[in-house]
Amino acid sequence: MPWGGSAIILSKKASRHGRRFHGFDLFGMIPPPKSAKDDLKARDRYKTIASGESKGIGDDLYYGYHDNLYDEVCRSFTKYGLTVDGSMVSLHKGLFENTLPAAGIEKIAFAHIDCDWYDPVTYCLNSLADRITPRGVILIDDYHDYGGCRTATDEFLQARPDFAFEDGGNVILRRTGLNG
Repeated sequence: MPWGGSAIILSKKASRHGRRFHGFDLFGMIPPPKSAKDDLKARDRYKTIASGESKGIGDDLYYGYHDNLYDEVCRSFTKYGLTVDGSMVSLHKGLFENTLPAAGIEKIAFAHIDCDWYDPVTYCLNSLADRITPRGVILIDDYHDYGGCRTATDEFLQARPDFAFEDGGNVILRRTGLNG
């Protein structure tokens, strides 16, 4: 799969329905897990990443070690007939708390949260929730992998009865109505 593979698939699907695609990523090294709610598995994973010993998909170079990952992902999009120019496809480089507010997105039908640790998952869920349309979906990538992600998701669901939990291997939060 090329760099940005899942984003390319999602972007192509969005474009077939006349919808815009926004991808948010650091396009580089991820910060360490900082919350006491992150588990030992997350901390050990980060130690491996920080040591330079992490492997990527198929034993390829871990994506966080690339100096120009953003450019590589943009080239992959182009290779698959998608132009990253801000009209239908936008890629936002940086921390979620810096890039999400600046993007000015009001309505979201589908969000894929893949940020591993408690703090960024909590931030993304709380920042995106009110923008998710009724019957819209949030896919939680790391619910079964990292305790902090699971805790953040469970806390969110306790506070937001307008989202239903669906677990079919990957966890989906489906908006069932409006909060309030």
